[in-house]
Amino acid sequence: MMFNKVIVIIVAIILGIWLEGCDCKVVQFIFGDSLSDVGNNRHLSRSLAQANLPWYGIDMGNGLPNGRFSNGRTVADIIGDSLGLPRPPPVLDTSLTEKDILINGLNYASGGGGILNETGTYFIEKLSLDKQIELFQGTQELIRSKIGKRAADKFFREAQYVLHGLGARQLMVFGLGPMGCIPLQRVLTTTGNCREKVNKLALSFNKASSELIDDLVKELPNSNYRFGDAYDVVSDLISNPLKYGLTRVYACGAAYLARFQNSDSPCCSFGRIRPALTCVPASTLCSDRSKYVFWDEYHPSDSANELIANELIKKFGLSSSGQNAAPSPAPAIAPSPQD
Repeated sequence: MMFNKVIVIIVAIILGIWLEGCDCKVVQFIFGDSLSDVGNNRHLSRSLAQANLPWYGIDMGNGLPNGRFSNGRTVADIIGDSLGLPRPPPVLDTSLTEKDILINGLNYASGGGGILNETGTYFIEKLSLDKQIELFQGTQELIRSKIGKRAADKFFREAQYVLHGLGARQLMVFGLGPMGCIPLQRVLTTTGNCREKVNKLALSFNKASSELIDDLVKELPNSNYRFGDAYDVVSDLISNPLKYGLTRVYACGAAYLARFQNSDSPCCSFGRIRPALTCVPASTLCSDRSKYVFWDEYHPSDSANELIANELIKKFGLSSSGQNAAPSPAPAIAPSPQD
């Protein structure tokens, strides 16, 4: 039997993994918060952290909400696509079978979830990191019952997880970005500038995480842990958006460079009524979402996610898994409903 090997990518404040050196098929198990949620919160009926209304998802697939807190793809989507990997479905999708998991992996990320159980309690219902790991342990038992203990142990032993006790040997840790520069933080100041106190907390977290990873490498046998920090490039993107752009292609085939123009306000908002805590059908959309760094008050746009993902791919030296799945192109930007 062919065994899948596993990448665990935990985006934002959590952890991410890349596994090398095996001929077997690669799948992903993704953990995180709203930056990597692909629909788990849609199955949490009491959760206030939802992306189930227009205009979420407007630039992806059929343009309808799909559980992602963006107009398009997440960073994890783009990294996985670039490696030719299948996109894992949300773990709370009750229609999934053991075969689906073996072929596609799973996504445990939940909007409002965090490292601490008390994080995001004002959202009422969410999956904390503890709960995500608990669900992953349940996945392990399910796979063992499907393919047997020996085969399942091989499947998971070759993977990388949040805890060393679960089998982690090669680990990528993603650092925080300049959290004090998201639109919600800026609009709460009298000047509209970034909140440097919050940014300093993010930098302190990144420094401590990097040092922890270095220590773990020394202490844990057969481990190859790395820290990926995109803080500087995201900070520079926010400070100097016109420096950055992504190559796009017209319908006629001609290529052009789409530069960012706005990095301090959300594309989806209520105009001057801010903060608009979420994007809803009554919201006003910017005319060109590819030029905005932020989609809503909290989350990057598809274009910004692509730039961040490319930076992390470069820092980690990731390359295609050699599987058949082809990287997805950037979504075509749909017309704004006001146009």
